[in-house]
Amino acid sequence: MENFNFYSPTEFVFGKGRENECGQLVKKYGGTKVLIHYGQGSVVKSGLLDRVKASLEKEGVAYAELGGVQPNPRDTKVYEGIEICKKENVDFILSVGGGSCIDSSKAIAAGVCYDGDFWDLYSKKATVQKALPIGTVLTIAAAGSEGSGGSVITKEEGMLKRDTGSDLIRPKFSVLNPELTCTLPAYQTGCGATDIMAHVFERYFTNTKEVEITDRLCEAVLLTMIKETPRVIADPSNYEARANIMWAGMVAHNDIVGVGRSQDWNSHGIEHELSGLYDCAHGAGLAVVMPAWMEFVYKHDVMRFAQMAVRIFGKEMDFENPENTAKEGIRAFRKFLSEIGMPINFAQLGAKKEDIPTLVKKMDVQGKTGGFVPLAPEDVAKILEIAADATV
Repeated sequence: MENFNFYSPTEFVFGKGRENECGQLVKKYGGTKVLIHYGQGSVVKSGLLDRVKASLEKEGVAYAELGGVQPNPRDTKVYEGIEICKKENVDFILSVGGGSCIDSSKAIAAGVCYDGDFWDLYSKKATVQKALPIGTVLTIAAAGSEGSGGSVITKEEGMLKRDTGSDLIRPKFSVLNPELTCTLPAYQTGCGATDIMAHVFERYFTNTKEVEITDRLCEAVLLTMIKETPRVIADPSNYEARANIMWAGMVAHNDIVGVGRSQDWNSHGIEHELSGLYDCAHGAGLAVVMPAWMEFVYKHDVMRFAQMAVRIFGKEMDFENPENTAKEGIRAFRKFLSEIGMPINFAQLGAKKEDIPTLVKKMDVQGKTGGFVPLAPEDVAKILEIAADATV
């Protein structure tokens, strides 16, 4: 296991009705004027936004509003939020929605405090040095942004999808009420589950030896997702299954399962170009990319993929030919994704094979990228070709 620092200061407020405590929580963390940042209407129709406002009003906390965040959140909405915050003297951002809304809130929080174009923080021209405090009310278990210091934004000009990260944009608190996810359509539930599993796999496939504790933590989260995702798709109102998935989403991405080990993140990097170009759901893109990435790299460490097959997907170990076991595990993962309604190739995703050169170019790999198996541009192209034609 490698040396590490682990810092995860977010207060998690979990359970039924906890969104009614937002006013108290904002005051606890010093907020006096809040920007409520939310998506495209579901929080309004469900009454959630009204409950959040009532909670703030009860505590005497003033607020401004900015709705309209869309999946793969855009830089244009961030600029709008920064302008509102400066005009209204906002000192706290409250995200009410899913990962896209939280990521947009983080960008606004950092952008308000940055003397320049916030996109500098995402194009790696600058780093986050200061940010407004953030709170979240989560409505989709997927991105894990409610417990992480990461944020991903899409620049509309060129549809470039880029990320930044800093402990300064970790939420001060996150309200996690599983009831708020019960109305999600099956497709969104499946996309969220895929994203959660991908966050774990990006950490699970490591070159670091002797990391049994985090291996086992990773496997526990993945086994939970394999059990609970079909349950909530069959019965969307299953609170207990929703609760397990919601907490799994946070655990998958606050890095508790990734400390002390090298990580990869090539699947996410490749997928960002798919959702940037086609505006597809991030989880759906990962369902297409990640098994293809596995097929391309598994020979680098056959026994780790065989371990995945045995411990996570219950396959029998072929001691004479571990490669057979490794390949069975990859097939089992793709089959599971298909069974929960996810696309597994370009046609199902709505992508085009002839766009592969464009996707590789947009990824802008300088040399090689990634931690498990570093990839050159031609390797990325080969992975996308596998993804384009994949079958169960």
